[in-house]
Amino acid sequence: MHTRYMRILKFDELELASRRAFFCVSDADLQRLAGLRPFAERHTKEVVDAFYELLLGHPETAKFFPDELAVKHVKKLQSEYFLQLFEGRCDLQYVENRLRVGAAHERIGLSPQWYLGAYRRYLEVLRGCLFADYGPAEAVAHLESITRLVFFDMSVAIDTYIAANVDTIGRHQLAIRELSTPVIRVHERILLMPLVGTIDSMRANQIMDTLLLRVVEEQARHVIVDIAGVPVVDTKVADSLIKTTAAVRMLGTQVIVTGISAPIARTLVQLGVDVSTMHTRARLQEGIELALEMSGKTIVDRARVGS
Repeated sequence: MHTRYMRILKFDELELASRRAFFCVSDADLQRLAGLRPFAERHTKEVVDAFYELLLGHPETAKFFPDELAVKHVKKLQSEYFLQLFEGRCDLQYVENRLRVGAAHERIGLSPQWYLGAYRRYLEVLRGCLFADYGPAEAVAHLESITRLVFFDMSVAIDTYIAANVDTIGRHQLAIRELSTPVIRVHERILLMPLVGTIDSMRANQIMDTLLLRVVEEQARHVIVDIAGVPVVDTKVADSLIKTTAAVRMLGTQVIVTGISAPIARTLVQLGVDVSTMHTRARLQEGIELALEMSGKTIVDRARVGS
């Protein structure tokens, strides 16, 4: 999941360098954090307990942790996450780990406002621990390095939500395209594409792309395009049909357009559309019969044969 998110976000070495520069995460900061590892190990339980005290004490976030077993599990993961802040590195593997944690929170539905609020708690508790263990000047310097990396992590966390939304939208768009431009195998090497609804420029391109792909996959010899469900046949629709027909014919496939009603026929004539390059029929059944006939097949009336 996190690797796919990195691809969606185009998170590479260049992006990493840019992000580190923006959040001022220097090599010196990472060295300082690595030196704070013993401090982090001493205070891990204190920080993580305070972190979940906030989450479990708020009605909107407590519902994500239904029982003690779940709390125990997430505390273990959070402890590992916390200690990774003090490994002294900020590379692509580090980003992948951060995306993994962010993806887990996104998956359970923990929305960004609670995620960001939890980071605030992190810094609040860490500040108290630092000033308890170090002098003021040293504590401030340590806190600055921690804050820079924590804010870097926050940006990666938000990226997780963005990537998840982009991924979801992409899958929904694909499903919508498949539903809006279905291609049905009627018979061996005979396909049917029933069109329903308005056809704009974007959908016209989808229709052509989908149909050409299926023609190649099925090695189709005949394609039936039924336009009975298209409410308005105007110049754009007519132009789309002509271009689609031309593209399909270049693959050696014949196109039969069905659903040609009297009003549609009149409109096509008035628009001056040349339909000589395509076969047309009024009804879908007639188009299927024509496609079978052109393929050397015949429809047998079983009732008539039985008599």
